[in-house]
Amino acid sequence: MTENPLTDPFGRRIEYVRVSVTDRCDLRCFYCMPRGFRDFEEPEHWLTFEEIERVMAAFGRLGTRRIRLTGGEPLVRRDLPALARRLSALPGVDDISMSTNATRLARSADELFAAGVRRINVSLDSLRPDVFKQITGGKLEKVLDGLMAAKRAGFRPIKINMVVLGGINEGEVEDIVAFCLEHGFTLRFIETMPMGDTGRQALGHYVDLQQVKARLARRFELLPGMMPGGGPARYVQVAGSDLHIGFITPISQHFCATCNRVRLSVDGTIYTCLGNEHKLELRPRLRAGCSDAEIEAAIHEAIALKPERHEFTEAPDKIVRFMSMTGG
Repeated sequence: MTENPLTDPFGRRIEYVRVSVTDRCDLRCFYCMPRGFRDFEEPEHWLTFEEIERVMAAFGRLGTRRIRLTGGEPLVRRDLPALARRLSALPGVDDISMSTNATRLARSADELFAAGVRRINVSLDSLRPDVFKQITGGKLEKVLDGLMAAKRAGFRPIKINMVVLGGINEGEVEDIVAFCLEHGFTLRFIETMPMGDTGRQALGHYVDLQQVKARLARRFELLPGMMPGGGPARYVQVAGSDLHIGFITPISQHFCATCNRVRLSVDGTIYTCLGNEHKLELRPRLRAGCSDAEIEAAIHEAIALKPERHEFTEAPDKIVRFMSMTGG
């Protein structure tokens, strides 16, 4: 590993890469992707597993320790466990995790665990089949089956991600807390973000998570908490239990000062900030036959572009790409 690890212009150590393996998804969460959307990246533009492995090996040499497989829905990509095995064997990388909607997880949980994935985050915005279908267009039963398969396979922790939406699922906050207490899952509440037209339209359902935290504090004794991982959540623990509840608050209380991550999209673009357009395209360099040293130089070039913070509040119209195009 390099003695000169990646550090951005603001002194933040970059040790976490979210790798999108596809921009496609089998759900259509209304705050993420339009129901009729078909403008996906062409498969010939996707990085191959060999190209992803090569890029992530370079990140590993530069100090990256954590890799998260994302999408779209990563399990839409064929043979994903094969990629996980390759990445888990990279020197310097000691944490492989995945974000998923869990609709396809029941049939692949054991194989993914055997391939080296140890932590998963599952998007679950409602425990009511009708509300789940309203938000996602999908079937809740498939997600619950996937979650139970992941639990049996041995993933720890399993984190439930719930985007809190006013007038839609806000009344289920206590229900999802009870669900996570029952099953030993970690829970993270998320504020909706103005990513693309869908995200901006969803701001009409925005809920300030400080209000949700205050609401829970009236029912539970909440203690300061910590969880392993490289994510942005601020955690509390429910007294007398193992339940940790995280709050991801890009709007009400941004977490940019501690940002330690960048994203690699399915087409090989490094995005340095979810809420800005700073990026560097790696695919043309890879397919022109660049050397490993040139990949490392390009990564350094990308990290030098990382801004101090997002502009979701000041410039909500700035980001035109959908969340699935960036990589969750």
